[in-house]
Amino acid sequence: MQQGQITMSFKELDRLPIIKACVDKKLSQKEAALRMDCSLRQVGRLIKVYRKKGPIGLISKHRGKVSNNKISASVQDTALALIRKHYGDFGPTFAREKLTEIHGLKLSTETLRQWMIQANLWTPKAQKAARIHQRRSRRSCLGELVQIDGSPHDWFEGRASKCTLIVFIDDATSRLMALHFSPSETTEAYMKTLSTYLGIHGRPSVLYSDRHSVFRVNHPGKAEQETQFGRALRMLDIQGIPANSPQAKGRVERANKTLQNRLIKEMRLAHISSIDEANQFLPTFMEDYNRRFSIDPRSSENAHREVLHSPEELQSILSIQAFRKLSKDLTFQFKNKEYQLTGYGKGYRLRQAIVQVCKSFGGEVTAFYQGQNLAFRVFEPDQEPQPIADAKTIHGLVDEARNKQKIRENWKSPSHHPWRRYLPKTEQISSSLRIN
Repeated sequence: MQQGQITMSFKELDRLPIIKACVDKKLSQKEAALRMDCSLRQVGRLIKVYRKKGPIGLISKHRGKVSNNKISASVQDTALALIRKHYGDFGPTFAREKLTEIHGLKLSTETLRQWMIQANLWTPKAQKAARIHQRRSRRSCLGELVQIDGSPHDWFEGRASKCTLIVFIDDATSRLMALHFSPSETTEAYMKTLSTYLGIHGRPSVLYSDRHSVFRVNHPGKAEQETQFGRALRMLDIQGIPANSPQAKGRVERANKTLQNRLIKEMRLAHISSIDEANQFLPTFMEDYNRRFSIDPRSSENAHREVLHSPEELQSILSIQAFRKLSKDLTFQFKNKEYQLTGYGKGYRLRQAIVQVCKSFGGEVTAFYQGQNLAFRVFEPDQEPQPIADAKTIHGLVDEARNKQKIRENWKSPSHHPWRRYLPKTEQISSSLRIN
């Protein structure tokens, strides 16, 4: 036995008296194997080396040496070079996925994280002070509770105008059920997304939203009134519930954050620069996202119900609806336009009748009375009133206004325009200069 001091780990110190007891025949090798949680063969090797070298023989021979599993420096340099070139703003987890899928480099997330920190490609996030929120358990069935929200963001990183992503996510499984890009967060955007959802999954039990004006009337004296989206949910027998706070619908809020990280980068890699291209890409992205992040529900029951309405009825439900009273000459007004029924003679039966008017998001207007479609003609429209904007819709309205202004600025009246015919030449020249 060597003299002097030796350094041993706690595990090796625990093994020393057990091996010594085996050497002194005070403990069986089988009992020693149970105490050290190792095999009989390993106990025999430890006894043999102890008899030959003493306690120093129990010290691991790998201490202070490079691990046989250490990744070579060339692989590290290759990975960091690829990250600098293609994935400079990716997080370690997302970068590791792309290195594996596209470049065939299989690395652990934590290894890549440490490399990126050392190379100043990733800054660890500071730990935030814990905020205590009462946790709500997930629903047990798919389709019981679907959280919905709109996420306005610069989704195309300047390659196109800012827009909004409408997100439907299941509470029980964290599955993305429907996604849709729209210029802004409007009733039309939610109804289009709901139409896609119904066609794929059926009717959910509950939609859980925020308190946006799409879902509820926020005027203090009109809170009991129904919005167009709320009316559509009632007709489809889907319960709409507004959340009291963003934390209450944390599932969709956290999904928005993940989408603003991953979806933006996926669209950049796919060279997508328009809303139409993005909407075509979303099904592929959703399939990959759900494969990575969704979980199995506690119950195998599916709470979705069959859509009982025909496609025509569903199109009518998912539209802008209103009720109008017919005048004595069988006319009604809707959206600053005047309509008159045709083919009903004097129409005494329909005078003062209440008709249901539906306007699809394609612009088609239909009118119904007691379930029957009414024929009508349209008078010349007046200018429609300006919609009220909020923080989520102002960008789309500003872009639309600028496009209209550019069209008007570039317009020049032709020489045969009626107002030019009756002006002296001098006034025509001065007027054209003012217009140009």
